[in-house]
Amino acid sequence: MRETPTWRIPIGVLGLLFALCVYGLLIARYLPPVIGGWHVLLQAPIYLALGVIWILPLKRFLIWMETGRWG
Repeated sequence: MRETPTWRIPIGVLGLLFALCVYGLLIARYLPPVIGGWHVLLQAPIYLALGVIWILPLKRFLIWMETGRWG
């Protein structure tokens, strides 16, 4: 159990916010011209998958924030 604060948590939160903003901006900038003309039932699963895919590396990132190790 950690007794003292660590620099990894605030830096990790800021890094996560920055990465999510960049990811969201890239998706919002480059994806609509590609699939914007498609039927909504074809667009929905793509946006749903892209809305969930950012969670995949989150577990290792949170482990790093707490322990300093990636696994």
